[in-house]
Amino acid sequence: MGDFDDVRERGLAVRREMFGPPGSDDAVRNASNFAAPFHEILSRYCFGEFWMRDGLGRRDRSMLTLAMLIALNREQEIKIHVRGALANGVKPSEIQELILHAIPYCGIPAALGGMRAAEEALAAAGESL
Repeated sequence: MGDFDDVRERGLAVRREMFGPPGSDDAVRNASNFAAPFHEILSRYCFGEFWMRDGLGRRDRSMLTLAMLIALNREQEIKIHVRGALANGVKPSEIQELILHAIPYCGIPAALGGMRAAEEALAAAGESL
């Protein structure tokens, strides 16, 4: 296996640890021909390269990712990354505080959408404050 494949496998391992098999292996295995290249790039570069860099730990990256997703109004991805954040050691109270901190910087509508998405994801994970 070459370095290119090693990076992909490391990326898949990170995806498994953060999102479990449905969020990693199943998504890759069940991808359509149209979506397969997307999942390949996601596994290799996003999770195999960026999430593996030394400069920040996964916990910090999870919190930053949630903040950016709130700013971008990406509620579906917030739900997914709340699960990943929990797996990376972020507490529900820290997610709540992150969302409250987003109010002045991202605006009330974006923070409210983030709060709704996070609350739904936390409930699905059996987490509460």
